Amino acid sequence: MKMLTSFAVISAATLALAACQTTAERVSSKEDTLAAAGFTMLPANTPERQAQLSKLPPNKFVPRTTGDTTQYVYADPVVCNCLYIGDQKAYGAFRQDVLDKKIANEQEMAAMTYEDGWDWGGWDWGPWGGGGFRRR
Repeated sequence: MKMLTSFAVISAATLALAACQTTAERVSSKEDTLAAAGFTMLPANTPERQAQLSKLPPNKFVPRTTGDTTQYVYADPVVCNCLYIGDQKAYGAFRQDVLDKKIANEQEMAAMTYEDGWDWGGWDWGPWGGGGFRRR
């Protein structure tokens, strides 16, 4: 019960923290990751670029294939009013970084959950260490 209470508190705190983050902050964080992965930022600093930027879905990847080359375009009309462009390698690096961050967050959550001295002794784990499940 103590673990469930700890997990509920941690989950609520995580959700509250995520809710406090504005859309602009989330997009800005994503853009830092894009730049680190090798995407190039191009500002929409002319009327022509502004018009083209407005035609793209905001804050989503759009693949653009020419011949055997795929470029990934990410439009941000909110934070930087710009376009990020990257190749397959940059896109792969971005996805890997996102996955690594997700795994690290899950590991941190698990570590915080079990930090409170969880006792597995009261659980019957069937063939894995307790001889079958029993209803009590």
